[in-house]
Amino acid sequence: MNAYADSIETLSDAADLLQLEQRLIDAGAPFAVVTVIRAAPPTSTHVGAQALVEANGALHGWVGGGCSQTIVVEAARQSIRTGQPRRVRISNEPTPAEAEVEAHAMPCASNGALELFIQPTVPAPLVAVLGATPAAHEACAFARRVGFRASIAADLARAGQPGFDAAALDRAGTAFVLVATQGDGDEVALEAALRSGARAVLLIASYRKAERLRAAMRLRGIDEARLAALHAPAGPAIHAHTPQEIALGAVAGLVALRHEMAEAAGRAQAAAPHGAIATETVPPLPPCEALGAPVAEAGHYVNPVCGMSVEIAKAKHVVDYGGRKVYFCCDGCKIEFERAPEHYLAAAPGGTDRPDGLPAEAR
Repeated sequence: MNAYADSIETLSDAADLLQLEQRLIDAGAPFAVVTVIRAAPPTSTHVGAQALVEANGALHGWVGGGCSQTIVVEAARQSIRTGQPRRVRISNEPTPAEAEVEAHAMPCASNGALELFIQPTVPAPLVAVLGATPAAHEACAFARRVGFRASIAADLARAGQPGFDAAALDRAGTAFVLVATQGDGDEVALEAALRSGARAVLLIASYRKAERLRAAMRLRGIDEARLAALHAPAGPAIHAHTPQEIALGAVAGLVALRHEMAEAAGRAQAAAPHGAIATETVPPLPPCEALGAPVAEAGHYVNPVCGMSVEIAKAKHVVDYGGRKVYFCCDGCKIEFERAPEHYLAAAPGGTDRPDGLPAEAR
């Protein structure tokens, strides 16, 4: 095959990997991209060659022969587990040890050398914010800005009755639940959160109210082991008064918990024997969109910043732009829109001509 044909084949392979990468991102599935950064002959690869490794160990692409593939796959899965990139050297060359390089002996008889860079992509954890309060909406926006996937669940129907459904939270792949009902269905929301498989449940409440709700949960059959997952008040004491301040404190609690859990997982992994890696696919969910709620219904407006459906009659955050009104779920989205209105209008459903995605009669 000539050089031109080789280059066409390489481009085709790269395009296939990019398409697979996008599909995995859309599906919320973790993966790692492996890139060859050094190849000493004799090797069957070259600098710049890439492969993609899924969480289950499936390898797509080519970064070396079968001798090195087992090492590459295992290193990629470890990188997915920790969420940290790594450099891997596979070589029998007498090189000095480097703290930032994971060294492996080259098992191939050909005795070449490879050095690879592994970059994992791990979906951000999903936070379900329970409640329809101003603090709930603000918390959703704050959470997205600090790297969470966030969704408002104002009311998850359960068997046709109003309430919150733990099974729906689990189906969405919820990692954290923030209960921001603030007096409107606190016990029902908290019980659903604690009966879900969420790693932690945070409650916006005072110490006194939190203790009362803990007692109520015991009466509802929640055991002490599960109550240990409850963090209330939700975040550090910042003397919050406004919905924005309350949301800020709660999201600070989410950030702290996320890092504490990641550090604990890292320590556990370092102490555990070498073995299989368990990973989970995170179901895709548009950020800040109500779980199970229809979008673009009559009398509703699709927020161009976060995609949430906003009830026009109750909207508190409105901008008059270019002779038309644009509605937002929270002040955070409104401020973000005002920074670059044309960008958000162009990216919204229907483009600049129909930024709200609403039928004409609903405008």
